[in-house]
Amino acid sequence: MMKGTPTSPCNDIAYIIDPRFPGGTSAAVVSELRVVAALGEVKVHAITSKMFGQKSVSPKIRAVLRELDLQMVWDAPQINADLVIWHNPSFLKFQDSFASRIMCRHLIVVTHENFYRPGQVEAYDVGHCHELIDKSALALRKSIAPISPYNRETVLDWFQLGGIPQGWDVLQEDWFNICDFDYHAPTEAPRDRRGRHSRPGMEKFPNPRDMMACFPAHAESNVILGADLFINSPTPIAHWDLHPFGGLDISGYFEMIDFMVYFTAPTWRESFGRVLAEAIAAGKVVISDPGTAATFGGGVIGAAPKDVDAIIGQFLGSPEQYQEHVTMAQSLLRSFAPDKFRDHFLTTIGQQIGVRA
Repeated sequence: MMKGTPTSPCNDIAYIIDPRFPGGTSAAVVSELRVVAALGEVKVHAITSKMFGQKSVSPKIRAVLRELDLQMVWDAPQINADLVIWHNPSFLKFQDSFASRIMCRHLIVVTHENFYRPGQVEAYDVGHCHELIDKSALALRKSIAPISPYNRETVLDWFQLGGIPQGWDVLQEDWFNICDFDYHAPTEAPRDRRGRHSRPGMEKFPNPRDMMACFPAHAESNVILGADLFINSPTPIAHWDLHPFGGLDISGYFEMIDFMVYFTAPTWRESFGRVLAEAIAAGKVVISDPGTAATFGGGVIGAAPKDVDAIIGQFLGSPEQYQEHVTMAQSLLRSFAPDKFRDHFLTTIGQQIGVRA
């Protein structure tokens, strides 16, 4: 494994994770490790939190540790490094204490979960989680790293309400999720084939009226992946093609749709929206709420469920516009590529700990 050439002996980088997170958090950590492991000596520290009980380690995490020949240490009493990167502090929300001690130059806490839900409702006990981290850490600098514009907005709102312990700051640039996908050209003949996929939590789905507006009977097909909540419903929707979470290979799923339509409950908003990025890379037009769409600039169309039919109809009437939009969206998505994160890391963080390209 290639290492960066340090300008001083200070190039130790420690990751703190609960490796049992499913979905986006684990995928983000995997992509990030592939980049950062080439820039310094990386250690991965796993924490046994109460959030997941006995659930097993994410297969993605296991695979990348083998790929990079990295060892994972569980519940170390002492974590020492020049840079400590803590992914997703929300896994401490059921903890009364955090036993490990952290000593570092710079501690960065990457906020995969929004601090507030729509309506300024705290998403979890943010203050409790960060207090546990703060009390455990002796660091020259302690920073919070938002992962998207909307995520940053919730973090700054929390700052303004005085929630952050003294001595913390917010990084000026977003610590984005790396999107390292294969890119597929858009179809030349889009059809009214709609789909969505997510884990099956209730917060991930809009109300029934909005679901029907997004996935109506007149659409050619409506593929719902992660539809565990609907599969055993006493009143199934005949025009919905329902599949449980993990029930379809993702590449096969994308072959079944031309439009990714993704709305959530009004009390929930994605902090990044990795599933939307996957759909863009797969060559699909993506429609979501304006807040979620903002992460991807104009690459995701921000709209309301009632507008979905008209938007899709416009693209169906102009296949050239469909192709132009997907091409533009993919160009924007490349700003989340591994090399872009590497540049971000080296310019904003690496110099502090003696790491250069």
